Amino acid sequence: MNFLYPGFLFALLSVAIPVIIHLFNFRRFKKVYFSNVRLLKEVEQQNSSKEKLKNLLILLSRILAIIFLVLAFAQPYIPLSEQKNKFVNNAISIYVDNSYSMEAINKDGNLLDEAKRRAKELIKGFGINDRFQLLTNNFEGKHQRLVNVDEFLKALEDVKISPANRNLQQILNRQGNVLTGSANKYSFIISDFQKNIATGKKLETKSDIQYAFLKLNATTLPNVAVDSVWVLSPNHQPGANEKLVVQLKNYSDEEAKNIPLKLSINNQQKGLGSITIPAGKTRKDTLNFSGLKAGWQKGIITIKDFPVTFDDTLSFSFKVDKNLSVLSINGANAGNYIKALFAADNYYNLAENSESNINYSGFANFGLIVLNGLKNPSSGLAQQLKNYLNAGGAVVIFPDLDADIQAYNAFLNGLSLPSIQSLTKTETKVDQIDLQNPIFKTVFEEIPKNLDLPTVNRYFSFVENNSSNKENILALPGKKLFFAKYGVGNGTAYLSATGLNTVDGNLARHPVFVPLMYRLALNAGNETALYYHLGNDNALASKKINLGKNQTLKLTAKNFEAIPEIRQADGKTLIYVADQIKNAGFYNLYLADSLLAIYAFNNSRAESDMHYLSIAELDNLAGKSNLKIFDTDKDAVKLTAGANKIGQTLWKLCLILSLIFIAAEILLIRFFNNPKKTI
Repeated sequence: MNFLYPGFLFALLSVAIPVIIHLFNFRRFKKVYFSNVRLLKEVEQQNSSKEKLKNLLILLSRILAIIFLVLAFAQPYIPLSEQKNKFVNNAISIYVDNSYSMEAINKDGNLLDEAKRRAKELIKGFGINDRFQLLTNNFEGKHQRLVNVDEFLKALEDVKISPANRNLQQILNRQGNVLTGSANKYSFIISDFQKNIATGKKLETKSDIQYAFLKLNATTLPNVAVDSVWVLSPNHQPGANEKLVVQLKNYSDEEAKNIPLKLSINNQQKGLGSITIPAGKTRKDTLNFSGLKAGWQKGIITIKDFPVTFDDTLSFSFKVDKNLSVLSINGANAGNYIKALFAADNYYNLAENSESNINYSGFANFGLIVLNGLKNPSSGLAQQLKNYLNAGGAVVIFPDLDADIQAYNAFLNGLSLPSIQSLTKTETKVDQIDLQNPIFKTVFEEIPKNLDLPTVNRYFSFVENNSSNKENILALPGKKLFFAKYGVGNGTAYLSATGLNTVDGNLARHPVFVPLMYRLALNAGNETALYYHLGNDNALASKKINLGKNQTLKLTAKNFEAIPEIRQADGKTLIYVADQIKNAGFYNLYLADSLLAIYAFNNSRAESDMHYLSIAELDNLAGKSNLKIFDTDKDAVKLTAGANKIGQTLWKLCLILSLIFIAAEILLIRFFNNPKKTI
């Protein structure tokens, strides 16, 4: 048995008080002689031996009452382990949940304020020489050490609501990194235990750490959140019609009716709507807008939903390009079909390289690369295209059917594309077109019954061992490849079975060729993320940025400026912001005075579901003898008594026994061996 407050044991010296009173309260029986007993009006008959027993029992009751009262203040307990603590000092890690859900209100007020109060109560159960760690969702470096009580309390006052969120296993692992060395180790988790905090797996804990979960109870609130947004085309042209899909989610158990929805771009209202969402469901709405100018656009989707408001807005950004750059690498007999096609529209900026003079360094600047009738594509070209595709680019391959098949196969294998089996010289007509593919989905207003499709005089037949990443756009009879899409790295490769020369067929002169190539170009390019989430997304993607000597990038916003770390990978530049960005909004990326990109950051939607784990669910997650779970509404006394870091507390029993012995003293004085009165 151990004591939480052994200093109170000095009060056991007070046992001497009833002993001294007993020793100095001598009562001796003397014989008194009377000449006439009739002169005595009243005689008390006493038994001296019984009186002594009574006094001893009263003394014992007083002593035991004082002893158990002192023990109640010293708070004895039985440790969880049968053995006593091995070490004199204690190391305590206290996690205070400061996620958005802790803004909720219960009968005691704000949950975060209650969590702070509970943390202060916990440290009162430890000694002045013990050391403490304060942990929050921010996982800040300054919280990765043990401090004294005063430093802990000062850091606790500075804890504020944060957009970051962590799961239980991450929190326990972080605490385990600090709770090392020779000390008695205690881990406390103070949280509302929103369901997103669980990973669905059993928790992994350390056997030398005593764990306790302190569950704060909040009222479940209805909530509707802007879950996500996306555009239907990765390419944006000045003045073009755009379609934005908005997805809302209703996290409550009741239907959300007529939720108002607003779209603003560059502080101008571009769309309005309202939507009704059944309980626990998601619903999508499509907003149309147009009239954008070239440059970066800052959009905001807003709904009105109370009382939870942190997820009622979602910011996003995208760039409207003044033109789209296309590179055509031409063979000797390629023809002018690609040039004639893209030169007809000022939006497309066409550059041409000959097969013998290719500028590899400029690949990253193009949204689409067309290989038009290459006779002998090299392995070096394949490697450069592979890097371009890994960065998210798009490549279209129209082969030269007179080329060496073996040499072409080496090139195709370098791009993880099917190998050529043979050259087929039988005239064939394309018999399948995928009208649901994004390339053709909105091209035809009305589909004729007998759709005219291209004919081919000769074509390559391919060996396709793996078609899992293949999409047939146009196919020959027997579902043979004619024009298909393949995912390569982060990009897309389009492979044609025939070339564009008239001797190969009529594809280049067929009406389907124009929408095919234009839509390929519009769906090509590096599609960047519309937005990122605070606390989760620390790497921002960008087109390759070439920095000169002593040049650095700068990320800025209102009252914010940082120099991010950058890395070059697969033809892209990755920008690492670590945990520097803490507020939702728009952040501008500059190289000197040149604006390179605008990034939008939003609060994570992980906190939007205002449902909580029950004690039973937490018990199921824990499943450990060294992990205790407490409901702060029901177990508030245990929390202040320190029951969350020990096994069984005995102070209640001591207090009850003290009261029993006080009552016994009263009963002994009043009823034990009362003297009989005689006249």
